[in-house]
Amino acid sequence: MFRNIIGVLLLLSAFLIDRVTKDYILERISDVFVFLGGFVKIHYVENTGVAFGMFKGFNNFFILFNSVLLIFLFYLRRRLNKLSQVIAIHLIIGGAMGNIFDRIKYGYVIDFIEVKYFPWVFNAGDFFITLGAIILFLSHFEEGR
Repeated sequence: MFRNIIGVLLLLSAFLIDRVTKDYILERISDVFVFLGGFVKIHYVENTGVAFGMFKGFNNFFILFNSVLLIFLFYLRRRLNKLSQVIAIHLIIGGAMGNIFDRIKYGYVIDFIEVKYFPWVFNAGDFFITLGAIILFLSHFEEGR
């Protein structure tokens, strides 16, 4: 029960942080903002591809594919027992839901974070998906020891 509550709170938090940051970008950012001496830039980008701007132009395919993937992740989450895995899968689901929301509403995903030496612009949803994947990977790696 406790893990389910934690999971749902993380999922909702990831989704809401993604939505709030994207809404802020849509409403208030019309220029490029530079932070940390140019290491981080914040600017609006329309991404019709997948994570980090790869495979642009297949939005309808990605809506379908990501929806099927979300259904699988919801199924998978019920089978996970370790708290780290529960946390990871809910972060992934929350981030993915934010990006699917964009695809359906706008026809693209809103990206806005650019980090120097990293080749792609991304958003909070991408961050949560990546963080969840790393936690899930490390969790499985730990199991092997």
